[in-house]
Amino acid sequence: MIAALIGRTVSLCARHALAVTALFTVLVALAVGVTVKRLDVTTDTDKMFSSDLPWKRQAAQMAHLFPQNQDLLVAVIRADIPEEAEATARALTAALSTNHVDFRTVSDPDANPFLARNGLLYLDRKPLGQVLDDTVNAQAFLGTLAADPSARGLFDALSLVAQGVQAGQDLSGFAGPLNNFASALGNAAGGKADYLSWQRLLAGDLANLAGQYQFVLTQPRLDYGSFQPGGAATDAMRKAIASLEFVRNGHAQVFVTGDVEISDEEFATVAQGMVAGLAGSLVLVTLWLVLAVRSWRVIVPIVVVLVFGLTLTTGFAAIAVGTLNLISVAFAVLFVGIAVDFAIQFCVRFRAQHSDNGGSPHLTEALLHTGAETGHQILVAACATAAGFLAFTPTAFIGVAQLGLIAGIGMLIAFVCTITLLPALLLLMHPRLEYRFSGFAFAQPADRAVRRHRRFILGTFAALAVLGAALVPMLHFDADPLHTKDPHTEGMRAIHLLTRNPQTTPYSAELLVPSLDQARDYAKRFEALPSVDSVMWLGSYVPEDQPQKLAMIQDAASLLMPGLTVTQPAPAPDAAALRQSAKKAADAIASISSKLAANDPLRRIQSELSTLATQPDGSLLHVNDLLTRFLPQELDQLRTVLGAGPVTITDIPPDIARNYLLPDGRARLEIRPKNVLGADAAMYTFVGQIRSVAPDVGGTVVTVIESAHTMVHAFTVAALSALAMIGIILLLALRRVGDVLLVLAPLLLSALMTVILIIVVPEPLNFANIIALPLLLGVGVSFNVYFVMNWRSGVRRPLSSPTARAVLFSALTTGTAFGSLALSHHPGTASMGRLLLLSLGCTLLATLVFVPALLPEPPTKRD
Repeated sequence: MIAALIGRTVSLCARHALAVTALFTVLVALAVGVTVKRLDVTTDTDKMFSSDLPWKRQAAQMAHLFPQNQDLLVAVIRADIPEEAEATARALTAALSTNHVDFRTVSDPDANPFLARNGLLYLDRKPLGQVLDDTVNAQAFLGTLAADPSARGLFDALSLVAQGVQAGQDLSGFAGPLNNFASALGNAAGGKADYLSWQRLLAGDLANLAGQYQFVLTQPRLDYGSFQPGGAATDAMRKAIASLEFVRNGHAQVFVTGDVEISDEEFATVAQGMVAGLAGSLVLVTLWLVLAVRSWRVIVPIVVVLVFGLTLTTGFAAIAVGTLNLISVAFAVLFVGIAVDFAIQFCVRFRAQHSDNGGSPHLTEALLHTGAETGHQILVAACATAAGFLAFTPTAFIGVAQLGLIAGIGMLIAFVCTITLLPALLLLMHPRLEYRFSGFAFAQPADRAVRRHRRFILGTFAALAVLGAALVPMLHFDADPLHTKDPHTEGMRAIHLLTRNPQTTPYSAELLVPSLDQARDYAKRFEALPSVDSVMWLGSYVPEDQPQKLAMIQDAASLLMPGLTVTQPAPAPDAAALRQSAKKAADAIASISSKLAANDPLRRIQSELSTLATQPDGSLLHVNDLLTRFLPQELDQLRTVLGAGPVTITDIPPDIARNYLLPDGRARLEIRPKNVLGADAAMYTFVGQIRSVAPDVGGTVVTVIESAHTMVHAFTVAALSALAMIGIILLLALRRVGDVLLVLAPLLLSALMTVILIIVVPEPLNFANIIALPLLLGVGVSFNVYFVMNWRSGVRRPLSSPTARAVLFSALTTGTAFGSLALSHHPGTASMGRLLLLSLGCTLLATLVFVPALLPEPPTKRD
């Protein structure tokens, strides 16, 4: 009855071909209008999960309570020396702070006066004592520089060093700074435009304790009407960066990153890959259609049906979901890859029609017979495929739930287009029927070989199934969403740099507790864990052992401040004064050469000073700038840190406190991992340990772990539901349990063979490519249904039948669509394409080899 109804529908649409075509044209125009008006795309991976999940509610609460940490566009600055990085950060902050059109907030967190004044207090007592002792020992040297912060004062100070050696002073403790200065002086005298780092010269390794990066944090004004909401702000930041001094001369690099930049980059890369993949798919699919149906009069209707069906499905997506995500956006390529199967099945069987007397029937009659003969098979395949997709709709994994809804309804839309619009277009195009080209005559020996070696084939596939089942526990799911992003984009390059340092890694955890007292207790417990590097909370800004440290600083200040406090420093020197001072220092060091070891850095300094004294005026003034550009600010910073005083929690400035303390007294802790968290094992270890202290801990690394759990659970439940729904549909359609098993058995086999390839290749499952699993169900069911239903109708040579031709070219067109994804520059999209190709290959092998071997001899025979 259903077959006859479909046949009459096909015939009716063919008789009213112009009206049907006009109706679909109007519907497509409406779909385009709805799509343009309502459809949007987001690259925010946070929106791929239900907001009702506990970990999502926790993340949303933290985002609401600490909004200053959300929607960030970050400039990461790396320079040759710390002073250049700091100067670049200050200049960029100043430039962006005046742009109120593109930025809501701009800050340089490392330029906080509170941190500048109390920096020494955060050192442990041993390194603090060392740096203070070294500074006090250089008292005369620093006093000379304070009085004359120029190369002249520097060279005069070197003359004093020579006098100290003459008097028997031991300078072995200054070997490091003197070597650094000798190298800097040699570079400057040799014409290299490298500035001298006074931070490294005076503080040594302590200058690198804060890390090698400076940050400028901004919250841009986002334009959600654009596909790249942060695009305007990013362009403004890059324009400002390009104008910075140390960026222009190559001494500093600035990377733009943050969730805004990564999201924008992600969309640009994914959109480019999807658009190129879709366009390439349509072109290559058309080429395969030439081989499949061999007539442009048939190819054009198929392509039009694909485009119209895809447009209608996109219009449905605009109405049903409104905003696509990084997974659901793949529905377009999937639609082309699967829906083309329906059209190919119909057209191949249509061209195979012949009248009882062997002639070619009228087109209307041929369409009627095609609809009655194959329409119900396509209906079963479409319903089973749709059920496989729709089973994912109720899950908490919104990304695949959206894909399941859109693709599931898309399969039904594709079926409707196949039995209505396609017959109408075929009648209008008036193709010729060619029965002799309908199947694969050369495959008849393969049919006989499959039946002859049936036991061996089934045994081989049984062994593969056992192997696949044994390998299932080895399946690895890559939980890190960063691994699905393009590592070559600027934002991702910056992220990879930051992950190397526990102080800047994005893989941190956070906890909100009722009070500061509890925060103190939790901090101690977290810090005792072997996988924890440090814990930041408001109390972290209150230095330990303050009485002892302040006494040490005050003792040093009493000796140093009189020499550092200069009301009127000497005026800037001219070239003649610099030359005279350089010659004087060179002569002073030469006079003590007999007291110097062969490798003493003073020998190098003396040689460079002698050379420098002979340089022209311009070179001397340039060297003066290179050596002392950052000297005044370093002397100012030294005076500032020597004035440190007691620090309590109430002394912490509001711009720092608001990151760790809420007005109601609740306190936030940030837990940083000790190891580089780039692998799942390290993440699970870190999260497991911190959860042993606080089960309700949250943060980025917890989100990664929990999202993986959510995805795996969603796919487990949905896959079982899909199999159940497909089984029910097949039972209603086939009405025999044995026939249902004949369809599901190769489906299970192809899944297990895909597992083998995933392990062997290897191709880990991730956020993007996991959609290959529902697709495996959809494609596998479609192919298997055709063979089993043909077997029931009496076809005994399945591999040489028109169905085999349709299945093969459907697989080739589908594989072409998926292959275009595999060539994408976006790792997530490419992995999706690769896994889809692997699963499709397994499905095709199971359909064309395992199914014919599995089918028993049909009760009746028909060629």
